[in-house]
Amino acid sequence: MEKSTQKTAKFFSRVLLAAIVTVFSLSAMKTNAQAGEPIKLGFIPLTDCSPIVMAKELGLFKKYGVNVVVTKESSWANVRDKILTGELDGAHCLYSMPFSVYTGVGGKAGSEMKIAMMLNSNGQAITLSNDFCGKVGFKDMAKVAPVVAAKLKAEKEVTFAMTFPGGTHDLWLRNWLAAAGVNQKTSKIITIPPPQMVANMKVGNMDGFCVGEPWGGVAAMQGIGFTQIATQDIWKDHPEKALVVNKDFSAKRREDLKKVMKAILEACMWLDVPANRKKTADIIGKAPYVNANNDVIQDRLNGEYNLGCKLGQKIYKGDQMVFHKGGLVNFPRKSHAIWAMAQYVRFGYLKEAPNYKAIADKLILQDLYKEVAASMKVKVPADDMKPFSLTMDKTVFNPANPAAYLKVVKR
Repeated sequence: MEKSTQKTAKFFSRVLLAAIVTVFSLSAMKTNAQAGEPIKLGFIPLTDCSPIVMAKELGLFKKYGVNVVVTKESSWANVRDKILTGELDGAHCLYSMPFSVYTGVGGKAGSEMKIAMMLNSNGQAITLSNDFCGKVGFKDMAKVAPVVAAKLKAEKEVTFAMTFPGGTHDLWLRNWLAAAGVNQKTSKIITIPPPQMVANMKVGNMDGFCVGEPWGGVAAMQGIGFTQIATQDIWKDHPEKALVVNKDFSAKRREDLKKVMKAILEACMWLDVPANRKKTADIIGKAPYVNANNDVIQDRLNGEYNLGCKLGQKIYKGDQMVFHKGGLVNFPRKSHAIWAMAQYVRFGYLKEAPNYKAIADKLILQDLYKEVAASMKVKVPADDMKPFSLTMDKTVFNPANPAAYLKVVKR
């Protein structure tokens, strides 16, 4: 009987050991599978999707050990929805979109999208239709309001387009209208996805639009409209696109996110080398990416703007679209988040001021960026939360006191 008991005990010991080995094996397999699990990053067909696209094309994601799949998305609203649901882990995104969504301007209030790093500065434009050709010149702000007023009187409606409520293009457009003295309540402002801007202007659906390149350049090339102003003329070195990520992804796959950021940061450095811009234009101009004329992409990347409407050429040197600028571009600043949210109050999106600082703290992964930058020996600027002014509007914005700014700024 004793021998039988010993045999039974040995049998169960072997079964238990086998079970333990199996559990650890499955756990290891799960961990390994998760490490190689694809990371899905979206982009909108715009020139400033280049950091994500070129990180993929140059093999930088592989270099840093992450399996990244990039997907072309149809609209910013689509990007928002996919990031929030986790269908996308992250995306090339309007830097102000997370604040717009969280405050309820451009989505369900309280929905969290995290900013990991910035991707570029400058390089957007306001394009006017040919109805304005010969009546308003390049950067000729004094004539904008009278021409708009005359058009309103004749046609009862003037329509401008941007790409997402509370997004950067919306803010640049509204700042431009305010600077020109146009009462925004008299203008219709609609939302159109970036790649559809030129086609919509061609059939007369809008009088002007604000969007990222290359679509302003394409409109000028096709003779559909002309560049009235570039956004770097509104605010030199303004923040533009960001790497925005899903909340759970940023928490559960932090190490993988850091690798993604390293790859994109290296791509941003590469993109700022002038000799690399032709290759960039040739690649992102292809159908799977932006699907636009390579020469137009390259010219505007280089700061060579053929304005259209017989206005000639404008050359930008140092303030064209930039992606790194020694680290000045990529640092996500909380002061810029506060400025964007102050615009929501300024232009009537929000009736009351939000908790600016708390929202910026919640949505910007600034410490994570600093960690990545330190590992790559990239200098982090020390200018966050300091007062600043836009190039066009000289009103001082103090991120510690948005209320004072809102009392004096033009509406």
